[in-house]
Amino acid sequence: MRSTKNPGLQADLWSKTLAGVVLGWTLALALVGLFAWLGPGGIKAPDKVQFNMWLIAPVWMLILAPVYLFPSGRQAWGVLLGLNILAHAALLAARSVLHP
Repeated sequence: MRSTKNPGLQADLWSKTLAGVVLGWTLALALVGLFAWLGPGGIKAPDKVQFNMWLIAPVWMLILAPVYLFPSGRQAWGVLLGLNILAHAALLAARSVLHP
């Protein structure tokens, strides 16, 4: 029996995985950090630290899962890097405005 694998689906598998793991992690940290600063109660809300800690993993997985839909690993790295730059800049701006 012959295998009918789609070679396009497996293209740059390692590169896409590493992009999702590394840049997806840093993007999840930035997004959860934005939620911590801008979410209900601000950074000083009670019990928010624990909630934010548990929120990182699902956000990371939501970023990691669709990374395989990119046509190439290079594009996955580029898009996630751009999103990281935007998210970290927004986090830095939020911290600067809310905690001068």
